[in-house]
Amino acid sequence: MLRTIEGMNALPIEAALPALRAALRTGPRAVVCAPPGTGKTTGVPRALLDEPWLNGRAIVLLEPRRLAARAAAYRMADLLGEPVGQTVGYRVRLDSCVSAGTRIEVVTEGILTRRLQHDPELRGVGCVIFDEFHERSIHADLGLALTLDMQQALRPDLRVLVMSATMDSDAVARLLGGAPVLSGQGKLFDVATRYRSSALRLKVEAEMADTIAQALGSDRGSLLAFLPGEAEIRRTAGLLAKRSLPPDVAVLPLYGNLSREAQDRAIAPARQGSRKVVLATSIAETSLTIEGVSIIVDSGLMRMPRFDARSAMTRLVTVPATRASADQRRGRAGRTGPGICYRLWTESQHAQLQEYTPP
Repeated sequence: MLRTIEGMNALPIEAALPALRAALRTGPRAVVCAPPGTGKTTGVPRALLDEPWLNGRAIVLLEPRRLAARAAAYRMADLLGEPVGQTVGYRVRLDSCVSAGTRIEVVTEGILTRRLQHDPELRGVGCVIFDEFHERSIHADLGLALTLDMQQALRPDLRVLVMSATMDSDAVARLLGGAPVLSGQGKLFDVATRYRSSALRLKVEAEMADTIAQALGSDRGSLLAFLPGEAEIRRTAGLLAKRSLPPDVAVLPLYGNLSREAQDRAIAPARQGSRKVVLATSIAETSLTIEGVSIIVDSGLMRMPRFDARSAMTRLVTVPATRASADQRRGRAGRTGPGICYRLWTESQHAQLQEYTPP
């Protein structure tokens, strides 16, 4: 008998779970494509825990970022009424919370690659889930390639599942040998999208500060702003500090190099009667729900690694966000109620954006 999971009925992904269970009972691979906010990350692993093919083994859930991995583990453990580290745990660089009884292990992508090097059969693991695969990092692509190779050569019983809200699901299904694609319907609230009428005239930090101040004065709720990196976040915060923002507004940064405590403050709900402005990199694009956010301000920029043949090194470059990333960011405003998304580019520029992040 399938386990009754507290909170599962509230997740829109529930409607797609019977088809997913059936697909994984008859085949080793599947693809899930469902909008942001449907509960893929926290709902799917818990729904598979009692599947007969799993036979008591563990599920490894890959998240592209450490913050998302920890947040997903804590959320699932909370829904099961347990502390993290029991049924659900996590393992990221320099931090882990697992036990002998952990059945769902949330890890960052590099962790899986190292695990495969030391244990090519992934003993004790019955399912590997690649979440937010649209980000197409080298670690995710390599991890999937190694896992599929290992599945074919050593572990035909292993299940492999790839999930995202915005990816070319047909192409991924072909990569997985014609795996079935399961679609989930979201219950996102309406998010109004406002484009600029002309291209940016000032530096992105100045335009961002102007738009944030305007949005706080005309719209309700907390605000999440997307900037390409830490330097831009610091400069934008400095410009906002010089403005007369409403007294109930707190400005908080959110990026990978922040301390765990500072990251937790940024994603925690705002205090009663107050609002917050979270200045974030693409770390907040997926897998995180920042309670109370109904306003998005998107710079339309992101940092991506690029290999420089001259120096034989990889460096980060600032590039326009893809349409898939822009949709992910916009969806952050429609998780708990109607929202609004300000895009710092024109509608004609949007039509010229690359559709997906290239592999």
